[in-house]
Amino acid sequence: MKRKLAAAIVIAGMMVSVSACGGDDGDDSGKNAGPDSFKGQTLTVWTMDGSAPDKWTKDVTAAFEKKTGAKLKFEIQKWDGIQQKITTALSESSPPDVLEVGNTQTPAYAATGGLAELGDLKQQIGTDWTPSVSQSSVYDGKQYAAPWYFANRVVIYNKKIWAEAGLKDTPKTRAEFFEDLDAIGKKTDAEPLYMPGQNWYFFDGLTIGQGADLVKKDGDKYVSNLGDPKVAAAMEIYKKYASYSKAPKDKDEATPQQAQVFAKGKTGAFIGMGWEAGTAVQANKSIEKDLGYFTIPGESADKPEGVFLGGSNLAVAQGSKKQALAKEFLKVALSDTYEGELAKLNGVIPNKQSLEAGLKGNAVAEAAAPGAAAGGTTPLIPEWAAVENSPNPIKSYMTAVLGGKSPAAAAKQVEGEINKRLAQQN
Repeated sequence: MKRKLAAAIVIAGMMVSVSACGGDDGDDSGKNAGPDSFKGQTLTVWTMDGSAPDKWTKDVTAAFEKKTGAKLKFEIQKWDGIQQKITTALSESSPPDVLEVGNTQTPAYAATGGLAELGDLKQQIGTDWTPSVSQSSVYDGKQYAAPWYFANRVVIYNKKIWAEAGLKDTPKTRAEFFEDLDAIGKKTDAEPLYMPGQNWYFFDGLTIGQGADLVKKDGDKYVSNLGDPKVAAAMEIYKKYASYSKAPKDKDEATPQQAQVFAKGKTGAFIGMGWEAGTAVQANKSIEKDLGYFTIPGESADKPEGVFLGGSNLAVAQGSKKQALAKEFLKVALSDTYEGELAKLNGVIPNKQSLEAGLKGNAVAEAAAPGAAAGGTTPLIPEWAAVENSPNPIKSYMTAVLGGKSPAAAAKQVEGEINKRLAQQN
């Protein structure tokens, strides 16, 4: 999933443990890991454009080379066409050793056998990874990647409109949020909330909050679970949010771009990624002073709303001849020192809750962090990718419910198409 990093969007597994074999540039058994055991080798790491800040890259390179005696080569990749490029690279005899892979894409790469199993690494450095961010690194019960960084949606609101409505604080529960939106509707001329009918990833977060699964097993295959009452409950919550908005019921948050609508100064709030605040300021510099952020509130004050966690994992290519050295890189890059540094520099959610303290002072990241522990993803199966292809049938379901159909009737309307896509060969 394509990301922009200012406080980003974005979007996660591993297979059979294989002993690293020696290549032309030396023994990589890793039995005597130290400055002399990897001398003369060069490790190639693919990261995506915008993911690894220059300072982080420089610091990690220095630490890695000091620890191993090997050289580190970062190669920056563009998002456009990256899935095919990674798929091709993993099938070749000399793939990059370490790759950044989207969290929801990881199962597909793992299922093809392209990723090395990292269960031993998890035991060494990952026992305290936040479960919600680590789950996308696991496929078929095995660890095929390591969680790197993540981002999720927050409420971006207009402080000026909040004040005009007499609101002095931000809501801590969903019911309080609805009360605040009611107040804005009654006491101001502003649209309380901009919520288009097809903000699919926000809806996915609501299903996570309801403990719902969008697919279920039917024998040896996956089928739609859109008819589940828990999914219906999530959609009813979405419908309540949408009732405060004049946004189109048949469009998503990018059509028109919701941040640009918000930038006009006539909307109380919208739910989006942190980088969208920057889009609003770009469209209208004067709105910057009125921007505020808070965590999407859930049913109770002690548990935020479920959110979709987009982000990236770091994986080791199964075809790499330097797997032991690759794991030494991961131990450095994912250490508290450099994981914390990345989170602070990019304003993203780290892989451990204990490192979230480093986000202090970044208003967007501070608002996003509490939701991460209650977050999740789309179904972590290779078959899921086809479901989201345009036209996304779940978006059609959402529009149908907002247009008056019951969730059950709307689900029946699209489940045939979802099942067809889930049955496609990958």
